[in-house]
Amino acid sequence: MPQLSWLGDGEAKRIARRVPYRMLEPIESVGEAGAGNWLIQGDNLEALKALLPFYAGRVKCIFIDPPYNTKSAFEHYDDNLEHSQWLSMMYPRLELLRDLLAEDGSIWVTIDDNEGHYLKVLMDEVIGRRGFVASLIWQKADSPRNSARQFSSDHDYIHVYAKNPEWIPKKLPRNEESDSIYSNPDNDERGPWLPGDPYANKPYSKGQYTITGPSSRTFSPPPGRFWRISEEKLRSLDSEGRIWWGPTGEARPSIKRYLSEVSDLIPRTLWGKDAVGSNRTSKNEMRALFPGEESFGTPKPERLLERVLHISTLPGDLVLDSFLGSGTTAAVAHKMGRRWIGIEMGEHARTHCLPRLKKVVEGEQGGISQSVNWHGGGGFRFMKLGEPVFGADGRINPGVRFAALAAYLWFLETGAPHPTGRFDSPLLGSDGRTALILLYNGILGDRRPESGNVLTQAVWQAILDTLPPHDGPRVIYGEACRLSPARLKRLDATFRQIPYDIRMR
Repeated sequence: MPQLSWLGDGEAKRIARRVPYRMLEPIESVGEAGAGNWLIQGDNLEALKALLPFYAGRVKCIFIDPPYNTKSAFEHYDDNLEHSQWLSMMYPRLELLRDLLAEDGSIWVTIDDNEGHYLKVLMDEVIGRRGFVASLIWQKADSPRNSARQFSSDHDYIHVYAKNPEWIPKKLPRNEESDSIYSNPDNDERGPWLPGDPYANKPYSKGQYTITGPSSRTFSPPPGRFWRISEEKLRSLDSEGRIWWGPTGEARPSIKRYLSEVSDLIPRTLWGKDAVGSNRTSKNEMRALFPGEESFGTPKPERLLERVLHISTLPGDLVLDSFLGSGTTAAVAHKMGRRWIGIEMGEHARTHCLPRLKKVVEGEQGGISQSVNWHGGGGFRFMKLGEPVFGADGRINPGVRFAALAAYLWFLETGAPHPTGRFDSPLLGSDGRTALILLYNGILGDRRPESGNVLTQAVWQAILDTLPPHDGPRVIYGEACRLSPARLKRLDATFRQIPYDIRMR
């Protein structure tokens, strides 16, 4: 497959593996802290790496609104990046986002013409060309900008990719506009209907015949075309009142499509401002949330995110936005009953996102609140990136607790987050055959030497005495081992020394 090349691309394609694994430290809890929602302040590349041990392969929908590289200054972003720098910024983040995405998940990225086509090629390379679903067009402008030098830009793009090429979007509910084209001129007891085209474009073995209508006028398909259904079927539908011959009975037969029998709507690629809001809509939403303050530079309207999440998720699914900006994705996900993680590096994570999401918990009535019957509830944790787990010399940071290291080691060994995320004993779990054991921070209850962090015969016996039986190999992480290689082989155990046998993914 063709690949995109740019100045510094080699380093950009290696950097995700080199990002240090950091701890996530809670700053504040709002409402129900155990609701599973996180607002994280910090560099999103490092935050995404920190999330891997907990959420790799578990995020159902990723929505990001990255800087557009438009060479214009925003208050909250430096959007004036050179093209190569922008690509180098996006590539490793897309790699980590791909690893967090569930097998049945989708990723949605907003962009404009400045980098939109390069982003498409970049996502083809990182996510996979077969995962491309569509490039949506969102009508962002309410009116033309007459000061534009060439064209007044009316739209942005949303590139949609799926982890699995067989991914199917959920349909949209019908509305007054979609239903308004149905009518009932003949007072059909089955309700409003729409006349359907009776012709088929492809040959149909029973599609060539002549039929007589109520006015004795005869009808045949035009040259090169065919009736959609057989003559027997058409006569049967006509006897049931399901064929329309026009108000005087002289029109060609049309097959009635009843409103009561049609399904919800297939999503289309053109999203108008009347359906999902515009830039003006979103700025008005922000002014209502923060009266008297200057509007955030590039917010997205809540109805736009409502449509994205309706198409891509169900209640309880996990949504991630690593360029959270003004907090719209998290706010909408919360109101729609989805779990969410939002990452924002700037100070406005505290000054904008945090107070906005507190208002959501309290039941604010802006945006989509009334349409989804939102009255408040739930909660979230406000987190920050802590110290790296490993120092420059490779040693583990003294502040790392047992559970944090256990989560990372489980992910390192299995490539997936722990099924429960709870670590309260040296036995972290089993992949069905091999048990993973961690001796760290005196988890065995200060059994000498070195508080039980060294694998000795006594510690081994304690493992056998205190942990559930396991018939199979064991992998044991600890600070040192006093058992001989021959003894370990007889015990069907593999010892890995902390920190030297730990490698970052």
